[in-house]
Amino acid sequence: MNLLKNIRTTAINVFQNEANALLNLIPEIGDEFETCVKDVLNSKGRVVITGIGKSAIVANKIVATLNSTGTPSLFMHAADAIHGDLGMIKKEDFVICISKSGNTPEIKLLVPMLKTLGSKLIGLVGNKDSYLAKHSDYVLFTGIEEEACPNNLAPTTSTTVQMAMGDALAICLLTARGFTAESFARFHPGGTLGKQLYLKVKDVIDASLLPMVEESASLKEVVLEISSKRLGATAVVDAAQNLRGIITDGDLRRMLQNNFEVSEIKAGDIMTKNPKTILLDDFAVKAVEVMRTFNITQLVVKDNSSLVGFVHIHDLMKEGIV
Repeated sequence: MNLLKNIRTTAINVFQNEANALLNLIPEIGDEFETCVKDVLNSKGRVVITGIGKSAIVANKIVATLNSTGTPSLFMHAADAIHGDLGMIKKEDFVICISKSGNTPEIKLLVPMLKTLGSKLIGLVGNKDSYLAKHSDYVLFTGIEEEACPNNLAPTTSTTVQMAMGDALAICLLTARGFTAESFARFHPGGTLGKQLYLKVKDVIDASLLPMVEESASLKEVVLEISSKRLGATAVVDAAQNLRGIITDGDLRRMLQNNFEVSEIKAGDIMTKNPKTILLDDFAVKAVEVMRTFNITQLVVKDNSSLVGFVHIHDLMKEGIV
């Protein structure tokens, strides 16, 4: 039990340490940060991010975030940079150099070369008095009091605040550019996330399956229409093909439970009026939300005022967005 208690205490201490370090960064977000964001926003170049050790891993993550949110970026390992990779950098590029100490040998060798190329340098650094900080055009301070590691050695809290500062930069640029969910979808066409952002109702329905009967249709006609189209429902329309209601399998079961004489029943007698509908160009994820809200499994699909089909919960499940 004591061991278990120590484990829990240690984990909680890590969270508290890293949370406090993040909160301590808030006063560092001032005029210099704002000017830095504006300068990057107005730049015609890319953002090149470099680092060594754990900072290099953080750099890769920030590059991925920037690329996915509309800021063209690439990663350059600091050790490789001084062995030829500097050739990827253009004068108009911004270079973000990530370092906790700001005084590593690779950084001291790399910074003068970057200055020679004419690129602007952003130091994402934990030491304001370091070589990197003193030679940067902008300093994004990520200093901490101590690592979460009990020996104050393993990069833990320091890498957390580095990633948070990268996220802050990325989100500020995203917001300033007016980057929308639709913009995000262009860079994330794959997977469930991508489908939620670009897949539309018209992409999942089978327009050839449009179960539809008129209000005067007999019960037999209703059953045959539902069975033949295999969507578990049929639309009910008037003589002008305007939507009047919907009849589902559930409606038929409830009707049979309550009526012994069914020979005179017409579609208009048992339909649910004003059924839930969705537009052909709506996102499929909206159809999921409507179905969940009203606890239903299908929606009538319309193109303006015309009926074009049904979207069923099974169609959305096949696409992996439910």
